[in-house]
Amino acid sequence: MAASGKSFLADAGYGEQELDANSALMELDKGLRSGKLGEQCEAVVRFPRLFQKYPFPILINSAFLKLADVFRVGNNFLRLCVLKVTQQSEKHLEKILNVDEFVKRVFSVIHSNDPVARAITLRMLGSMASIIPERKNAHHSIRQSLDSHDNVEVEAAIFAAANFSAQSKDFAVGICNKISEMIQGLATPVDLKLKLIPILQHMHHDASLASSSRQLLQQLVTSYPSTKMVIVTLHTFTLLAASSLVDIPKQIQLLLQYLKNDPRKAVKRLAIQDLRLLANKTPHTWSRENIQALCESALNTPYDSLKMGMLSVLSTLSGTIAIKQYFSSAPGAAATTARSFDLVKLAQECCYHNNRGIAAHGVRILTNISASCQEKDLLPLEQDAVFGLEALLVLCSQDDSPGAQATLKITLTCMVKLVKCRPHLSQSVVESLLAQLHSAQDNARILMCHCLAAIAMQLPVLADGMLGDLMDLYKLIGQSATDKKQELLVSLATVIFVSSQKALSTEIKTVIKQQLENASNGWTAYRIARQASRMGNHDMARELYQSLLTQVASEHFYFWLNSLKEFSQAEQCLTGLQEESSSSALSCIAEALKSYHKGIASLTAASTPLNPLSFQCGFVKLRIDLLQAFSQLICTCNSLKTSPPPAIATTIAMTSGNDLQRCGRISNQALTLSLQMKHSMEEFRNLATRYGDLYQSSFDADSATLRNVELQQQSCLLISHAIEALILDPESASFQEYSSNGTAHVESEYERRMMSVFNHVLEEVESLNRKYAPVSYLASNTCLCNAVIALLKVPLSFQRYFFQKLQSTSIKLALSPSPRNPAEPIAVQNNQQLALKVEGVVQHGSKPGLFRKIQSVCLNVSSVLQSKSGQDYKIPLENMTNEMEQRVEPHNDYFSTQFLLNFVILGTHNITVESSVIDSNGIVWKTGPKTTIFVKSLEDPYSQQVRLQQQQQQGPAPAQQQQQRTAYSRF
Repeated sequence: MAASGKSFLADAGYGEQELDANSALMELDKGLRSGKLGEQCEAVVRFPRLFQKYPFPILINSAFLKLADVFRVGNNFLRLCVLKVTQQSEKHLEKILNVDEFVKRVFSVIHSNDPVARAITLRMLGSMASIIPERKNAHHSIRQSLDSHDNVEVEAAIFAAANFSAQSKDFAVGICNKISEMIQGLATPVDLKLKLIPILQHMHHDASLASSSRQLLQQLVTSYPSTKMVIVTLHTFTLLAASSLVDIPKQIQLLLQYLKNDPRKAVKRLAIQDLRLLANKTPHTWSRENIQALCESALNTPYDSLKMGMLSVLSTLSGTIAIKQYFSSAPGAAATTARSFDLVKLAQECCYHNNRGIAAHGVRILTNISASCQEKDLLPLEQDAVFGLEALLVLCSQDDSPGAQATLKITLTCMVKLVKCRPHLSQSVVESLLAQLHSAQDNARILMCHCLAAIAMQLPVLADGMLGDLMDLYKLIGQSATDKKQELLVSLATVIFVSSQKALSTEIKTVIKQQLENASNGWTAYRIARQASRMGNHDMARELYQSLLTQVASEHFYFWLNSLKEFSQAEQCLTGLQEESSSSALSCIAEALKSYHKGIASLTAASTPLNPLSFQCGFVKLRIDLLQAFSQLICTCNSLKTSPPPAIATTIAMTSGNDLQRCGRISNQALTLSLQMKHSMEEFRNLATRYGDLYQSSFDADSATLRNVELQQQSCLLISHAIEALILDPESASFQEYSSNGTAHVESEYERRMMSVFNHVLEEVESLNRKYAPVSYLASNTCLCNAVIALLKVPLSFQRYFFQKLQSTSIKLALSPSPRNPAEPIAVQNNQQLALKVEGVVQHGSKPGLFRKIQSVCLNVSSVLQSKSGQDYKIPLENMTNEMEQRVEPHNDYFSTQFLLNFVILGTHNITVESSVIDSNGIVWKTGPKTTIFVKSLEDPYSQQVRLQQQQQQGPAPAQQQQQRTAYSRF
């Protein structure tokens, strides 16, 4: 076990080697043993940091046992510190190996005469409920303490009862009657009843328990009409319904009833809050009558705060399936039509309300209705939504307050959504945004620029005339150097890059560079250069990276910027490509490759052990290999021009039986060229596979980056298909599997241009294949060269993940048993199985689950025989290898499983454990890591003794050999 802990530390990559964890634990243990209370407390509160740094079971188990000792013998203040540490480290509790011993040390304090000590112990037990849900002694202590005369102990017992009720069905069933008696008892103070009622929200383990709890709550609402009691009971009611699911429609009706009939504003606010919770959790359970009742309450209320709350619930529902149910046809069409427009009437009234929050919810409802409902009578709402959005934009862009900025964000989000669903509205929305840019506050300008960029990424709506307005504003902003101005420079530059459909004009580049020289810092210039690389403006990016090379203090940063400059230079070389000019294409690709090779050398120098830049290196290496494959294909096409027409070649090929010779006359040159073309096709397919591997290894990448990698993969498949369809096998080539999905939504200009090239190339190849069968050699070569040039003329986009990692996820594995020295093998007898325990910890960055979350971890264990000892016999393949796979779901970012491995064959075996993750959509990502250990399979003593005795009894050598073979075959 100790070896297992050391191995994990060595693999964890936390600074220095395995002694760090042990020394840190020893240092804290020294503090715990100190005679000074201050040093003891300091040591206790440092434990959560230790758990965060070394999150593996062997250390956590030892640390919690030490904390349990402190809890047992310390004073109440130390116990309180241990309690806080336990509550902060709740996710690590299940890694405690000696749970019985830990609970025994903590539970001993429950028998203390001090009620405060007993109260802290109860809270400690409640915090540990996830690992001891069925401990009967803990259940008994909680029930006893509920009858205590000490208020502190009773409150602690209530806390523990709530936690155990959430974890244990048996405890919930047993305590429910006790809680019911206490709540209904006349001797129980009201403030204690208010604390007991929330326990009932956990009584959802079965239908009968939930039903009895609901009946009790119903009685309480009726019997105790005071404001506090109604608020606590209703909220517990809602949480119980949300957990048990079956009573949600009844709960919605109850809340709407209180919202309509109860005159107290506090109760109305609580009803609105709970309705919002149910709208988020189960929007499909809302009927049209529920929404109608909420609309009527909102129309009738005179209070703005309540109206805004109701509108927030309606705006949440308007973005879900509930809105379709509301507008769906129902019996009694005439009456229904009048009522169904209450929601629209409410939204139209609120769009121009003097309260910004109410107006924001009004336009959000109209936007969601316009986006999701296609009925003809609802189409005029589009213009209402646009006018409401424009009014809010004018109002909020002039105000710098946090409330106005929050409303502006809602407004701009609605604008992007409306334009995405209704493209014909984009022109008027963009014009209103540009009109407000000049007079808006800086904070508002930044948000408006983000909105413009989002719209322009989806639709090419920013014309050249609009670019002039943006450049005028850019000149004005550059006169100041405040932080907001710097942010605005980046945002405006992004909009300009997005809106420039072609290369940037010299005038625009000059203006941007002048403003950067006058008023920007190096970080702003880098961010603008990064945006230029993302949008394909590589000439601008190269100049900015060049200017920044001398402004960095770190060697790694210098190499990073130098590599970016070289990549931009390489892509700039490809902009000089000309259609139907293969010679100029070869020279451009050669220049680009020269810069790329310089860049990859700098990129390798920029990597560090903590930041290996693996995605960047993989992406650039694939780009280099892709350019080399394109160059080779063009050379092969040029060489094929010397071959005769395929009609002659086909006849000769049929005569000779060599199918590849259809590409040219029977000569070594023609056969070589044909083989080269086949090799090119295989190379492009291999590149597509490698792009797929890069995609699968990029679990933390954003969707735009993954789409970019996917487009590169599709371009490789497209060229390999074109080679097969035009030259190698025109008859069996299929076009359906390569046909692009024209209905898919395009997210960026780069994707739009690439998809256009894909469609054009496919159409050309298909038309050539159908019209001119067999295809002319000249037409085939021209088509392939044009396809390569068309793909290269689209400027490559370096997406966000190339520069910035917003999500960070890694897995650390620990294998047990593990050798003290990684090079030493683990000894196992060949008649026994090795139980290999694999433990792992999932580690996250600052934004876990931003793009995708880990659903489960797939562990693959394989073993290969490295070298065998003894005689060389024929060994069945199944005895030489182990192949196993298991899927485990991490709990609190920790997982553990075991494998049983057979090593029948004597010798040294290499065991490899590789992990991959499966996200919530069921997609497998090959994230790694891969860990290797060695096992030496030894002959068991009894068999060895039998074999030796038989060898001594045998005389001649041939008989010995025969006996060895017989003994060996037994295993």
